[in-house]
Amino acid sequence: MDEAPVEETTPESAKTASAKAETHEFQAEVSKLLDLMINSLYKEKDIFLRELIANASDACDKLRYAAITEPELTAGDSDLKVTISADKDARTLTVQDNGIGMNHDELVANLGTIARSGTEAFLKIMKEGDGETDANLIGQFGVGFYSAFMVASKVEVFTRRAGDETGWHWESKGRGKFSIQEDASAERGARIVLHLRKAEEDFLDPMRIRHIVSTYSDHIALPIQLLEDGKEAETLNEGSALWTRPVSEITEEQHNEFYNHVAHLPGAPWATVHVHAEGRFEYTALLYVPDMRPFDLFDPARQHRVRLYVKRVFITEECEGLVPGFLRFMRGIVDCADLPLNVSRETLQHNPLLAKISSGLVKRILSELEKKAKKEPEAFAEFWDNFGAVLKEGIYEESDHRDKLMKLARFHSLTSGEKWLSLDEYAAAMPEGQDAIYYLSGDAEAGIDKSPQLEGFKARGIDVLFMTDPVDQFWLPTATEYDGKPFRSITQGSADLDKFEAAKPEDGADGCAAGAQTSESDMDKLIALIKLTLGEEVKDVRSSSRLTESPVCLVADEGDVDMHFERLLRQHQQPVMGHKRVLEINPGHALTRALADLVNREGASEALEDAAHLLFDQARILEGETLPDPAAFSRRLAGLLTKTLSA
Repeated sequence: MDEAPVEETTPESAKTASAKAETHEFQAEVSKLLDLMINSLYKEKDIFLRELIANASDACDKLRYAAITEPELTAGDSDLKVTISADKDARTLTVQDNGIGMNHDELVANLGTIARSGTEAFLKIMKEGDGETDANLIGQFGVGFYSAFMVASKVEVFTRRAGDETGWHWESKGRGKFSIQEDASAERGARIVLHLRKAEEDFLDPMRIRHIVSTYSDHIALPIQLLEDGKEAETLNEGSALWTRPVSEITEEQHNEFYNHVAHLPGAPWATVHVHAEGRFEYTALLYVPDMRPFDLFDPARQHRVRLYVKRVFITEECEGLVPGFLRFMRGIVDCADLPLNVSRETLQHNPLLAKISSGLVKRILSELEKKAKKEPEAFAEFWDNFGAVLKEGIYEESDHRDKLMKLARFHSLTSGEKWLSLDEYAAAMPEGQDAIYYLSGDAEAGIDKSPQLEGFKARGIDVLFMTDPVDQFWLPTATEYDGKPFRSITQGSADLDKFEAAKPEDGADGCAAGAQTSESDMDKLIALIKLTLGEEVKDVRSSSRLTESPVCLVADEGDVDMHFERLLRQHQQPVMGHKRVLEINPGHALTRALADLVNREGASEALEDAAHLLFDQARILEGETLPDPAAFSRRLAGLLTKTLSA
């Protein structure tokens, strides 16, 4: 069964008057899920058996671990296995294990609710996607048991938890309710009986069962046996741990099967990392990089899904410290021969050997990613699309691996278009005299490439990296530089572009026509008037070298918080000290020149004060900020248009 910890220990239930059985209502999400399962038209229904076998295997792993400290739990039945049997006359298919089993409360929790997050996302995918893909995703969302209702009109579970005296019988037709009652016949483990619909009778065919097991479950590291009437039990799989085999003896198909099992993801992995370390300590790791994002990739818990084994005994899937948060997309197993078998989950994180294993894994994974980036840049671009934002968390968190991670990092830029650009490629293309790596923080969907702050850099042929992931705001202040070149935000401080030669604007281009030039003193008067009008609303008003097409823009002063970072903090309701911004004026724009000429002729006026506020509001709009007084903006704009049209 899916025996993950649950958020709600029991669903709302309604007990009947019967003394023998209790009737419970399914959690609302389970009811929705079952409705989709029962009415499914999936072609690949085979996966229900894969999921039941995987759950049975996990139950046996949990018992093997528990028996280390309580050997009496397996007394009289220590050969753990999964058994499949078919009864054509009764039209039932039975999957049985002699693993950990469940008690009453665990039956209610594990088979009545869905604990893991992502249920709503899964339901949405099932409704919107195609059946074949959706069916293969069932295991990823921790709902594998319920796939039985794709083929069964009724499901029964007979189970007894290891060490308990009482057994239980769970039953449901998948229609909103399930019942539980005591059952003295239930043996340790779980026996799941599927009453198949008439249209699904072919799943009782031994040849079909053999094919499903060989296709999906050959890697399971305990025997999967088929019982046929009058015949000796037949073992259908190799029953050996895949990771213990030599690399050369593992086929691509076997890797794919094992990946589907441990990752709960369809298809084939993007990359495989098989490690066997010997020396002062010994461990084996079989890890996979998925070719798609797991649904919980950005869950705040940042929990990895790499399983820890000790001498082939499953210990836990939640071993803190085994894989760092920035590699949480990895799937697979780590098997260590040097950890004690009776190690507890609570003391694992304090074991110094675990830190050494983690360090070795990180180095190997990053090394494999680096090879991929060099040999298959197009494939690496797909990986970066999926996991780049997560990998960059390591630049902030892991100083020991920062250099390698920064070499792997990819960015879009002012000149790269859809192509990903490495920092080495950016540095190699820097023009003479450029001594910093320029970047712009913002939202890709909001059109970061249209930002007015880019105009001066574009005119001078200087590339600018786009920092569009929230994590960029955390690693940039930590990394500070790459290969001796400091990172510099183009929205902080002065642009310092005067040392680069800009292309001369053409007549009539973007409001910046060449022709009669406004004197510097007239422009200074305009800047002084705007500064006086806006007062405390801005930190400063100054002439800009970064603008070529837009009349104004906002920038952060040197040392102040980046504007995009401040917006992110506000969006997440984090405390932030609001910094007043610097308003920069484009002295070559036709609008600012006209305003400067008006100041020179008439001095201060109400019309010029309105223009100052309109320029400031325009700069705010360009930054995607909400205007503090939309009514005042509308009034000033209407007044200006009225005067212009009446002239």
